[in-house]
Amino acid sequence: MHVYLPIAELPVNALLMLALGGAVGFLSGMFGVGGGFLMTPMLIFAGVPSAVAVATGANPLIASSITGTIAQWRRKNVDFKLGLILLAGGAAGALFGVQIVKLLRQAGQFDLTVSLLYVVFMSVVGGLMFIESLRALRKHRQGKPVSMRRPAQHTWIHGLPLKTRFKASKLYISAIPPAALGILVGLLSGIMGVGGGFIMVPILIYLLRVPTNLAIGTSLFQVIFVSAITTVLQAVWNQTVDIALALILMVGGVLGAQAGAVAGQKLRAEQLRLLLAILVLAVGLRLLVGLFAPADLFSISRV
Repeated sequence: MHVYLPIAELPVNALLMLALGGAVGFLSGMFGVGGGFLMTPMLIFAGVPSAVAVATGANPLIASSITGTIAQWRRKNVDFKLGLILLAGGAAGALFGVQIVKLLRQAGQFDLTVSLLYVVFMSVVGGLMFIESLRALRKHRQGKPVSMRRPAQHTWIHGLPLKTRFKASKLYISAIPPAALGILVGLLSGIMGVGGGFIMVPILIYLLRVPTNLAIGTSLFQVIFVSAITTVLQAVWNQTVDIALALILMVGGVLGAQAGAVAGQKLRAEQLRLLLAILVLAVGLRLLVGLFAPADLFSISRV
């Protein structure tokens, strides 16, 4: 069953897109990440133009983040004050990111830029996650405790001005690092179509010393609004949001996330992180191969 996508300007197999959304949703539910950094490359592999994949891939994150935030809020795992600062920075970053997309499309360099960013980004993040997961597995085998949060200690971050108290997270730090982190995530959301949770959560835990449960809940809270702002900006300025594709992916993602959450309970946290790291590295390698191996070996053109 084929459906014509008006913005992408191509027909796609609706069942294939539904399965793609379900697969990314399954991985999202299994690994506890938003899945935007997997959705966009998968759409590109399926033949969707990069600009449409970036703008549309973030839409399913809104629905999943809303349900996740409600669940975390009921457990009192959302620091709304910290989330609002992250959101302010994210909105500014998304504004710049969408403008950069517009300029790159006008220069005809957007597809190459997105592929290069994903290759670099996923190689670095996947590599760090792979190393950290192996260390965690080694500690588990040796019977040592495995913790994602380092002991509290003073760093250069604690010496910055504009300090404010975050009661929910039990922190007294400068508002500058959260705002800068929000700008970075918003910028990535605008250019790459990612929610940024898989970057934000480790930084909140390791650098800002936010408790893990609060880092996850607060990250989900800001993803809702940053993804929504990015979607509106992409639709208004770049006209690259395909609602038909977004709805199909959203349905598949919701169904897949439920199955992934059940499957994820059967593995330890360090095992899940190792599998996710391998998956991220594999997607980055596939994009790298695509940069050097053209789809068509020969082309015919009129001289």
